[in-house]
Amino acid sequence: MENFKTHITEQKNTHMTHIEDRVLYGGVNGTRQAILALRNLRDMLKGEHDGNISVKWDGAPSVFAGIDPSDGKFFVAKKGIFNKNPKVYKSPADVDADTSGDLAVKLKLALKHLSGLGIKGVIQGDFLFGPGDVKNKKIKGDDYITFHPNTIVYAVPANSEASKEILSAEIGIVWHTSYTGSTFETMKASYGVNVSALKKSKNVWSQDAMLRDMTKVTLSKKETEEVNAALSSAGKLFNQISGTTLRQLEANKELATLIEQFNNKYVRRGETIRDTARHTELLIRWIKKKFTRERMARKSDRGKANVQQKLDNILKFFSQSNKKSLKLMFDLQKVIILAKLKLINKLNTLQKIKTFVKTSNGFKVTGAEGFVAIDKLGGDAVKLVDRMEFSYNNFSKDVLKGWDKPGRN
Repeated sequence: MENFKTHITEQKNTHMTHIEDRVLYGGVNGTRQAILALRNLRDMLKGEHDGNISVKWDGAPSVFAGIDPSDGKFFVAKKGIFNKNPKVYKSPADVDADTSGDLAVKLKLALKHLSGLGIKGVIQGDFLFGPGDVKNKKIKGDDYITFHPNTIVYAVPANSEASKEILSAEIGIVWHTSYTGSTFETMKASYGVNVSALKKSKNVWSQDAMLRDMTKVTLSKKETEEVNAALSSAGKLFNQISGTTLRQLEANKELATLIEQFNNKYVRRGETIRDTARHTELLIRWIKKKFTRERMARKSDRGKANVQQKLDNILKFFSQSNKKSLKLMFDLQKVIILAKLKLINKLNTLQKIKTFVKTSNGFKVTGAEGFVAIDKLGGDAVKLVDRMEFSYNNFSKDVLKGWDKPGRN
């Protein structure tokens, strides 16, 4: 679409960093962009800034479809499309040769039905439902038709126009990214898919991921003040962090990944980081234990020495100056998350399709998987996810997933 000017930072939309983790990976510019992105989103929700918001749908698998530029033939693919030797499927036999089970079934359905949409170029979306996945359910006293592709149950009011379209369709896809280029390797990605340009098909419930009617719900004065306070704290913390520390981490992706892995242990447990100075010391202890275990697992002296050298190189980062800045970086992540959650809570009120998780005690209301804020003016896009809620739902044994048996929905 003409109004989608944003190009994805990663070039290919196969992974996007959480906004708070830009502090770890993005250096000075990435950290500044994270704060500016939250300011822009605040202004969008105040009606003062132009931009777009897309909803992250909890579908599976991620599906690519379109025309192979090398031979002009229609294909479907999963994320292997961007391998050195791209994996694309142009016939059911191609699918069967590379995949099996439920994934193969979905890809063959996509191959069969998406070819009738007249797709130009390449687009990417998430598979939401296939035959037998749509159910009639009564949730909290209301009648819905539902589909449950992963963790989240999507519920559409029964007897609505949307429910009639879903019930008559063979598959459901939500599209979110377009690609252009003369080869898969050189393709550039941009957010948004012009679904209105696709041919209509009764077999495909085809949606885009954009959040509509943002002008109808804006931040209240109190909400704006709370977000402003968090962003003010973020700016002050950013100014205290050594640019050298940020640049060192930006250049050392392995260390940044280790820090993210350590932080994710707290996310999965549903715990917030409180004492960031202690968190920094616990991180160093965790890294030492991790590499000690790896060293002990090596059989040769040379292997043990290589692991020890790797650990020694990583520990060089943790000077007193860098530890001070790292503590401030964790403080900054905390206030970024605070501002992010307040904005997510407002965005969740704009959802037209209701979202639940299915537990052993029935259905529980939950938010969307997350949102992508697209800044048309600044040319940036960031992922905002309530990781505590979604991670709990994703890992909790009490929350039934779409693939759980019996009774997927």
